[in-house]
Amino acid sequence: MKRVVHFSRFFIPSYILSGSLILFGLIGFFTMGFNKGVDFQAGVNQTVQLAFPAATVSYGGKGNAELRVSDKSMTLVLSGAEIDQRTVEIAYASNPTIADVAKALLAADPSIQVTFEAGQETIPSSLLVPTYQGNTLISEKPMILHRAPASEAERFAQIDDIRGALTGLGDASVQVVKPASNQRFLIRVEDKGTDPNFTTTARSTILSALEAKFGANKVVEVKTDFVGARYSENLSKTAALLVVATLSLILIYSMIRFKIEYAIGAVLAIAHDALIMVGFIVWTRMEFNASPIAAILTILGYSINDTIVQFDRVREERRLRPGDKLVDVIDSALTVTLGRTIITTAATMLTVLALFFFTTGSMRDFSLALFIGMVSGTYSTLYIASGFVDWWNRRFPDSGKAKTKPQAQNTAKVES
Repeated sequence: MKRVVHFSRFFIPSYILSGSLILFGLIGFFTMGFNKGVDFQAGVNQTVQLAFPAATVSYGGKGNAELRVSDKSMTLVLSGAEIDQRTVEIAYASNPTIADVAKALLAADPSIQVTFEAGQETIPSSLLVPTYQGNTLISEKPMILHRAPASEAERFAQIDDIRGALTGLGDASVQVVKPASNQRFLIRVEDKGTDPNFTTTARSTILSALEAKFGANKVVEVKTDFVGARYSENLSKTAALLVVATLSLILIYSMIRFKIEYAIGAVLAIAHDALIMVGFIVWTRMEFNASPIAAILTILGYSINDTIVQFDRVREERRLRPGDKLVDVIDSALTVTLGRTIITTAATMLTVLALFFFTTGSMRDFSLALFIGMVSGTYSTLYIASGFVDWWNRRFPDSGKAKTKPQAQNTAKVES
């Protein structure tokens, strides 16, 4: 006979452990709150890159000229009624230096004029900073081309330097956008509602502060996002409603499929998983955006699936052994499905760990939250959900017993 693992011995300790972890997480939530991401924090989120001015480009011909810079090439678009419309792409692979790119631009249209900064002609063209945002039209007013540092020795901006330049903006958050060699930073300034023109003044204030610190032509605005207070508040409420709605639907489904104690136990387990993940996100200061919400909802589905499989086995064992104690039936059922639980969880974790080690940014946070949720989901199925069913059976011992009708006694007349 297969050896039975007595999970029930740890029902009470598991509730003490889980209660402590959840309490610890709630304390962090009410004292620190979430590290809200761009979608949940009202304010400005501005990405800037500190770079060297390499050259200026101007256009004195007819029509319009637009110059777009990417990581691997430069695209010149000429348009207008008085000229032939055409697009010229200048690949860095065949034009390895900035001087080579300038020659290709002049060959495309002689009306283009390129003026180099001192000593920048031989700089690799692959270091040119892409034009992410802003007006890319070139005219007689020169357009500045920037380039990233060519070596570690050329880096002139560290994260502490950025924070020092923004001290006048109050509580500004600064993060490095990898790779650090590009000197690209994400700056977040919260809108506290005191400035009615915050959306128009915050962007220029950040750029002015950085230019005062590093120089007028060394700050490149990569991207700027504004999030309104009403939008962030509505998004936060929607996220909370999604989790509550998920729990409610799972409760209804579990009540239809199982008895009330099993349904409550299942919902208690997935609520446990959600709270454990919330506590982890709060205390690790993981950025709270769409990725953690997706991870929480994913784990709710993963955990309830595991719990239903376990409860199905408990129900089958209960039918086969109606005279045994429910706690013994639970131990036996969990032991039978333990191998399946370990194999399924381990196989899924391999994918999650691959995402964690080979990705960055929000995808890495998503995989880390999934990993914690999967550990919590397996644990809660074995101990929290099953422990509640056992407690319910002890508290209401008659609720799980099937009511049977008394058999009618057959009476027969005995002929004398």
